[in-house]
Amino acid sequence: MTNSHIPIFYACDNNFVKYTVVSLYSMIKNASKDYKYHVYVLHTDITEETKQKVYALANDNFEISFEDVTEYLDSIAEKLPLRDYYSKTTYFRMFIAEMFPEYDKAIYIDSDTIVQGDISKMYRTNIREAYVGACHEQAMVQVDEYGTYAERVVGVSRYNFFNAGVLLINCDKFRIKFVLDKFIQYLHTYNFVVTQDEDYLNLICKDHVYWLDQRWNTEIFGNIDYPIEEACVLHYIMVNKPWHYADCRHGDIFWSYAKETSVYEEMLDVLNSYTDAEKERDARSMDNLLALAVTETNKEDNFVNRLNLSERSKDRVDIVKKIEQYEREGRFDEDVEADPPGKMLMPEDIDYLDKSMTQKLKTALAYTIARRFVNNLIDEKKMIIKEIKGIEHFKKLDSGAIITCNHFNAYDSFAIQMAYEAAEQPNRTFYRVIREGNYTSFPGFYGFLMRHCNTLPLSSNRETLKKFTAAVETLLKEGNFVLVYPEQSMWWNYRKPKPLKSGAYMFAAKSGVPVLPCFITMKDSDIMGEDGYFVQEYTIHIAPPIYPEDGLSYRKNMQRMMDENYAVWKEIYESEYHIPLTYTTEKADK
Repeated sequence: MTNSHIPIFYACDNNFVKYTVVSLYSMIKNASKDYKYHVYVLHTDITEETKQKVYALANDNFEISFEDVTEYLDSIAEKLPLRDYYSKTTYFRMFIAEMFPEYDKAIYIDSDTIVQGDISKMYRTNIREAYVGACHEQAMVQVDEYGTYAERVVGVSRYNFFNAGVLLINCDKFRIKFVLDKFIQYLHTYNFVVTQDEDYLNLICKDHVYWLDQRWNTEIFGNIDYPIEEACVLHYIMVNKPWHYADCRHGDIFWSYAKETSVYEEMLDVLNSYTDAEKERDARSMDNLLALAVTETNKEDNFVNRLNLSERSKDRVDIVKKIEQYEREGRFDEDVEADPPGKMLMPEDIDYLDKSMTQKLKTALAYTIARRFVNNLIDEKKMIIKEIKGIEHFKKLDSGAIITCNHFNAYDSFAIQMAYEAAEQPNRTFYRVIREGNYTSFPGFYGFLMRHCNTLPLSSNRETLKKFTAAVETLLKEGNFVLVYPEQSMWWNYRKPKPLKSGAYMFAAKSGVPVLPCFITMKDSDIMGEDGYFVQEYTIHIAPPIYPEDGLSYRKNMQRMMDENYAVWKEIYESEYHIPLTYTTEKADK
């Protein structure tokens, strides 16, 4: 038993083994003969007679074992708050990494499936640092009540909620990140009752999912966006069981495999004996499940609300709620956190291009202090920069440029500063545009950084703004980089790109320099911050520069560059988060 075998796990009871037989038969029939496979059936009550039906499927490529998990469950019984754990076979997938330490990754698959694809291809997918490889849960995507439940009760976007019936488990990560321990901890904290263990898994693995092609878990539910022949795995979820309903959608595929197995006659008996009363019970159960999702969503003490009330700082919770309000109302360019009250910056108060020795010394000191501050943030895991993608686009710039970035944290300009340093452009200076009040009114340490780290404060005074505009144009023509936040507002940990303002693109168009679009995506780390929210891991995406087009007026170039910048950000957002970019404002308009 080594990693030379592809490990595959089912979990079932004695009554469900017959469906495992059909699923496994379809898998064996379509699997590559270039690999060896070891199939484990996790159980607590399967009889020897029943096991023989599964053992009969073994061949030179497929080894089959039954693993009774009773002893393992007994060993952790004191940790488990549920008495009926032994009967919940779907929970057994949580134990795979701990019970089988010899495997670095493994496949888990439900028994109500047909495997049309080569399962070795799924196993050979490199899911990198993700905890699991999985497919989107279509019930959450396609049914609003379930999607709302996922977001408001579990705290996971409906578009980033996975179905746990087909998983490529990163066993190493499960062990290193103590996924089982977290699962048991959450069992004591909150009783998820809609999709149960799937809810817990989504909560634990949030932001650490590698999204497999949906064909690896084609749920027989709602819309399917590709020919069924392309489905690698068909998953007959909920009550959509071909052995209960002769008219089950794509049930013919199930029966084409079932008829070649030893359990075919037994399956026909199940189909023919399934009564109208049982079918009515199924319909009621679906109605009840949907109603349960709504009830859980509306509970005052649901999981997310309980977190907000007990474990998260009130000011952060209030800010998140305010962001939701502002998005609904379309107030994208307004800050949700009040700036310090500031005085107006007058023309005589600032020399944007001050190159005196005194200013150079202050700037050098400010950067020394800022570097020490940032290093401390990184060392204490208060800011985590996981990766910089597209640094080559920064390195190839041979002129000044406007750098744009989404604005979601007071420290995000430090992240762009680090990208600038990684680009190794020492002959070009990095400047950042800041708000007037941040320059004039911040006291102490932060005020010193705001005034001396090559900052360019905006001003509400017209004459000062003219000086600002002239300074930016000069700096760009000298070949320097100027960071502008074109969203105008800062919304804490807000992941979507907001509508853009034109100022950044006006400067680029008038000065004939490119815009370098940067967009920072975030993932929850496993480090809890002092505010009760997970510290975010940043990935900095640097897209190809957008150049002004010869022959166009600066106004047309300004609009074109702004539109292209937004399109780039949208593409990064949707590809990284696997979520279509929509705003609640749009829902309100419909």
